[in-house]
Amino acid sequence: MATSSRDVDAGFVKGLGLVDATTLVMGSMIGSGIFIVAADISRQVNSPGLMMLTWVITALMTTVAALSYGELAAAMPHAGGQYVYLREAFGPMSGFLYGWTLFLVIQTGTIAAVAVAFAKFSGVFVPWISAHHYLVGGGRLGLNTQQVVAIAILAGLSWANTRGIRTGAMVQNVFTFAKTAALLGLVGFGLALGRNPEAVARNFGHFWENADWTFTTIRVVGVAMVGALFSADAWNNVTFTAGEVRNPRRNLPLSLALGVGLVSLLYIACNFVYLNALPLEAIQHAPEDRVATAAAARILGPRAVEWMAAAIMISTFGCVNGMSLAGARVYYAMAVDGLFFRRAGTLDPRHHTPVFALTIQCAWAVLLTLSGSYSDLLDYVIFAVLLFYILTIAALFVLRRRRPDMERPYRAFGYPVLPALYIAVAGCIEILLLLYKPNYTWPGLIIVLLGVPVYFIWRRPSA
Repeated sequence: MATSSRDVDAGFVKGLGLVDATTLVMGSMIGSGIFIVAADISRQVNSPGLMMLTWVITALMTTVAALSYGELAAAMPHAGGQYVYLREAFGPMSGFLYGWTLFLVIQTGTIAAVAVAFAKFSGVFVPWISAHHYLVGGGRLGLNTQQVVAIAILAGLSWANTRGIRTGAMVQNVFTFAKTAALLGLVGFGLALGRNPEAVARNFGHFWENADWTFTTIRVVGVAMVGALFSADAWNNVTFTAGEVRNPRRNLPLSLALGVGLVSLLYIACNFVYLNALPLEAIQHAPEDRVATAAAARILGPRAVEWMAAAIMISTFGCVNGMSLAGARVYYAMAVDGLFFRRAGTLDPRHHTPVFALTIQCAWAVLLTLSGSYSDLLDYVIFAVLLFYILTIAALFVLRRRRPDMERPYRAFGYPVLPALYIAVAGCIEILLLLYKPNYTWPGLIIVLLGVPVYFIWRRPSA
């Protein structure tokens, strides 16, 4: 059943340098979340200070996780990334359950949701593109123009990524630089021109409003962090492409640190700009939760609505590309291990890309787009996503003990304190979600557990 890492990486082209890997980290992280989730977070915490604290804790947690993953990535720089780490630490079933959930919901559901976000904001420029403009039927059984555009994006970017790693990397670099520039522009204009005396007095004059620092505060912040954590998610996607990174033992840990660090600073700065430009109540009740658009309109005037729509389109386009590129490498590694469709474990002989894995990922994302259920599914796997992060960082401790002689060109910063602290904090968030958002946690666990019988079915032919 098991296949050597050399076999898994055979045929891939080492086409990603440090800049490419870093833009993949950043581009996969920056989607549409940073532009909208501040509204929901601010409604939950009802405090400017707690809103910022939510983002600061998220930044610290994500950075610690990325620095911890760096050790695993440098020690095992192979296609599949996180799937490989879980398999090596806890056995093939744990790796499969991660890959199963990734394919079924996490990766494909996110790709579908972000593609729909691209289509939604393109409607600002082309009103014909709308969730209410049906070409066929209506409701869940219909096909609207927004879905058509989303599906076109999914198919087009999946096809582009079949043309070789450099093609996908080029698209990723262009759009990551563009979306980073857009966020920097929002921050720059916000700091230079966006000071709203009413907002400053309201937010910074009552910064720790409703923060009583009891268990209630901990509970509220912990549950509210879900939105921030998802906005900062997908940074691990670069590990999926490890088999195509040049000098991976250096570039993988470095790209994780640089990418996560830069995006975390941008996210904190953006939320500071929101508080500088809009009173808390305006953030909480931003039309359709478009906080970035409301802030930009306050700073730059009505034309900012179109500018922000363009920025979000750029951001979501790059995010879909990065996640499409990376996700297929996990299914490829699973197939090589005999735990996915056999054809997904093959590479195109000309372009050295997992064409079938890209195709089946695209097909499932399209089905989720047509079903309209991707947002519900993503809500359901919040618990599972964080659980897999906890397990992967726990793999650091397991592999340090079981395989002390493994070559580790980079060792996790702050080990064992910081990785253990991450597990403790993330574990507390999991408990809070179980207690206070059971509707979001148990369905996610069920999705993961449904993979157990599927795992044994996949293993049966090679038994």
